[in-house]
Amino acid sequence: MNKKKIFKLAKGFRGRAKNCIRIARERVEKALQYSYRDRRNKKRDMRSLWIERINAGTRIHGVNYGNFMHGLMEENIQLNRKVLSEISMHEPYSFKALVDISRNAFPGNKKVELPPKKEGLAILV
Repeated sequence: MNKKKIFKLAKGFRGRAKNCIRIARERVEKALQYSYRDRRNKKRDMRSLWIERINAGTRIHGVNYGNFMHGLMEENIQLNRKVLSEISMHEPYSFKALVDISRNAFPGNKKVELPPKKEGLAILV
């Protein structure tokens, strides 16, 4: 790359990395390596986030993520994780219906009873 292109890519860097050609070239090359790597890592991170959201939504209804997904697979419900995470956040009643369908399809999805919350035990000191 020529000098002009390197300085254009180095715009916004701190210190001599933005105006000294030798350092700017090193920093720009490293930045391009990071951007190449992170375009792939972003996909992993998003899938992980979707799975966390689905798991949180299913645990409210007493089912874990793995059993929920297995139940959906048994019922041949083909919703991807992105859509399921959006439903779990924005459509709680629809998501509860999916959890119920999954629970009926897979015997491992037994309803887990949550212990009752204790109220009125707060003591002020």
